[in-house]
Amino acid sequence: MKTSTKIAIAMAVIGSLSINAYAAEGGNPKKGKHLYKKECKACHSQGGEGGELTPMAKTMSQWDRFFDKDKHKFKPEVFNGLSEQDLKDIQQFLYDHAADSDQPQTCG
Repeated sequence: MKTSTKIAIAMAVIGSLSINAYAAEGGNPKKGKHLYKKECKACHSQGGEGGELTPMAKTMSQWDRFFDKDKHKFKPEVFNGLSEQDLKDIQQFLYDHAADSDQPQTCG
């Protein structure tokens, strides 16, 4: 195998690992799943005010952008009582089970 091919493969592997590591650093996906079901699912289920939204509704990078852009910033009542850590936990859960993740999930 040519050296340039080996380098290209190594760069691709490193790039994919760095993308997967972004998400919500320090987030706990198990807590995030519990919080998502408790806090988010009421509005984000079929027929809900916020429309159906499951972890599989977006890719990992789309979830990161969603939280980076703070999509609920105009509705402070949505995150009433949730700490920054709670939001990181929810983000990590959504990221870990996004459509392009190793374990996509609907959060049933």
